[in-house]
Amino acid sequence: MNIIYILLGIASITVLSVLAWQLYSRSVRITNRLQMNNLFTNISHELLTPLTVISASIEQLREQEPRFGSSYALMELNIERMVRLLQEILETSKLQSGEERLLVSQGDVMQYISQTALCLKPLMDQRQQEFTIHCTPRSMMGWIDTDKLDKIIYNLLSNASKYTPQGGKVDLEAITNSTYDHITIKVKDNGIGLSEDKKKHLFHRFYDGDYRKMRTTGTGLGLPLTRDLVFLHGGTIDCESKEGRGTTFIVNLPINKEAFSHSQIDETNRIDNSKPKAAIIDLPQLVPQEEEMPKPAEGPETADDETYRILLVEDNIELLLLMQSLLSQEYLVTTAKNGREALEVIQQKELDLIISDVMMPELDGNQLTQKVKEDPNTSHLPVILLTAKTQEKDKNLSLLIGADDYITKPFRMSDLKLRINNIIENRKRIQREYMAQTIEETRLETQMTQPTPDEAFLHRAIECVYSHLSDSDFDRDAFASEMGASASTLYNKLRSLTGLNVSAFIRDIRMKEARKLAQTQPSLRVSELAYKVGFKDPKYFSTCFKKEFGLQPSEYMEQMAAR
Repeated sequence: MNIIYILLGIASITVLSVLAWQLYSRSVRITNRLQMNNLFTNISHELLTPLTVISASIEQLREQEPRFGSSYALMELNIERMVRLLQEILETSKLQSGEERLLVSQGDVMQYISQTALCLKPLMDQRQQEFTIHCTPRSMMGWIDTDKLDKIIYNLLSNASKYTPQGGKVDLEAITNSTYDHITIKVKDNGIGLSEDKKKHLFHRFYDGDYRKMRTTGTGLGLPLTRDLVFLHGGTIDCESKEGRGTTFIVNLPINKEAFSHSQIDETNRIDNSKPKAAIIDLPQLVPQEEEMPKPAEGPETADDETYRILLVEDNIELLLLMQSLLSQEYLVTTAKNGREALEVIQQKELDLIISDVMMPELDGNQLTQKVKEDPNTSHLPVILLTAKTQEKDKNLSLLIGADDYITKPFRMSDLKLRINNIIENRKRIQREYMAQTIEETRLETQMTQPTPDEAFLHRAIECVYSHLSDSDFDRDAFASEMGASASTLYNKLRSLTGLNVSAFIRDIRMKEARKLAQTQPSLRVSELAYKVGFKDPKYFSTCFKKEFGLQPSEYMEQMAAR
């Protein structure tokens, strides 16, 4: 019975969409501006109400029948699109009737621009577009209407992505002037560009541009609305474009308090830089064509010892991109869209945790977990499974296979982060215990009569580093080669057993041995001590020693000699 409700919900949204477009098209032909504005406003209000009801009904259905998760996602995505269109119509109507008001607040303008732009990264990722954000300076106080600026940035960036081919580039740059009372926002792409004739009509309402040529959608309202919002803010907007070479929009906005009237200033609130993170994220279509599938996203090339590496495995591209965007704020995230692809990533990447959907093509989450846990090189990797299956037997099956945790869809991101952080805290506990031990204690533990495979691996790793202790060229690659393991396998094993990455593990052994030598041979020169434990630069050695033990090596040896 509930599936009937779902289908009715989808049908309702479709009918509303058709109705909205028909009424919207009729309104274009109305010559009286007042009539058109009133019609826009009435249509928008009338359609927003049933959309709210449908949205609430979906939440009820999700609780009663959670197994239809993809259908709910489809309906919610269409609701979001409808709401965005209706809000655009309302905004245009208010501007034309003079009802739209500016209300500026003080805060870190550059940080707000950066965070708002970052919300559109999933849109660029879906089209495999290179997206860069540059704010100079990175932080600067000023006065802006965040609601208007959200819409300006969203429209310009989504427009740039829309008219830039897959694999192209989109860049946002924000700079200030010499007196710090204005900002200039430039949105640049290397897309199809505009002819001089098309540039003349760019800000005309209902001008649909080349969206059909680019196989996308358009209403002809976005850029005119953006221009009006810029003017409302007391700014200017220009467009530079060459056909076939790309387009640059340049927005100049005042940000000093004196640029606004008393009624436009809100003294009570400051700009909340966390707001854009939960604001507009334009998700792509739920079922993109195979050739449009994004490649597994990669994080930065380097990360410090505290950065944890997560592999996300999910065949729903929209959910994958959204989770990647949210988790990338705290972790280094790599993605795969099925279990088979995930296995390839696991063999190549340094990882701390796998988060995987259960129901996927080619190799599902349970099969992926089983392969990971059966392989001694990867068995230590924690796995969190996400699934729409809610029955206890399904959960027990996944846990028996070896999953470390199990979350049913729909899930809260806060819940997922809690599970991730629990695993990380366990890793940190292991690290603290390992760091507190001397090398002799660790060696003794790993030389038990019947060591486990992990203990035997750790013992072999310690002895391997000791055999190259004074070799300053002994790095992670040489270490992996000596151990007969790939760099990713070595990282994954050491991280799970000690909480340290490969470089930190080598450095920890060097530091512990340096302390032991300083205790037993306090007459050594610092440079001699550094060379004995594999450091080329005594100054860098001294820095590492003080960071580890709180004293310079010379001070430490003086204390040892005085005993």
